[in-house]
Parts: sequence; C-alpha cells; structure tokens
Amino acid sequence: QVQLVESGGGLVQAGGSQRLSCAASGSIFSISTMAWYRQAPGKQRDMVATLTSGERTNYADSVKGRFTISRNNAKNTVDLQMNSLKPADTGVYYCCLVTPWGQDYWGQGPQITVSS
Repeated sequence: QVQLVESGGGLVQAGGSQRLSCAASGSIFSISTMAWYRQAPGKQRDMVATLTSGERTNYADSVKGRFTISRNNAKNTVDLQMNSLKPADTGVYYCCLVTPWGQDYWGQGPQITVSS
C-alpha cells in the first residue's frame, strides 16, 4: 500500500510563500503521476497542479505563474512551491499519487490559510 505524508500546512500572510511537501512510501513513485488538489471552504476539490513521471506539468489557471510543482524521485517526494499567496488560496491541500494503472492514493490534506 502507498502512503502519502504531507507537511507544510499553516497560516501564511497574503503575498507570502509556502512550500508543501509530500513523501510517498513504496516503489512506484517514480512511474506515477503526482498531483496537488485544493478544497476551499464550501467548495469542491479541484486540481491545482499535476506532474507526470515524464516531468510534464499542468496547472490550474488560478495558480499559473505562482505555484510550482516538482518531484524528487530519489526521495519519493513531491513539492508544491506557492508564491504570491492570496486569501483565495486558502483551503485544504491534498497530495495525490496516480499509478500507471489508474489507482489513486491521497495524503491527509493539511490546511493552508492565507490572511490579508
């Protein structure tokens, strides 16, 4: 079983930066797609950023130019660097691993709160 452990949640001031990290157990990290999802208060869970095993990235329009997803296959980690944070970025951020055969695993989803 794959387990995802996230870190980096907390309170951040608007305009500031924060980095989320997600560490995965198991041996399939390097061949899997990693993603970050965000669930704002009262909203559905939406994709923020994805990163394939081939290093292809995709970002939600709301975070393009501000967020960067990266992975370190040697460490089985994926990070989300968040810059120029806005109050609208507030929410629970979930790390997700999707295997080549379509199985998904989720992290615990720490909270990011951006205050103005």
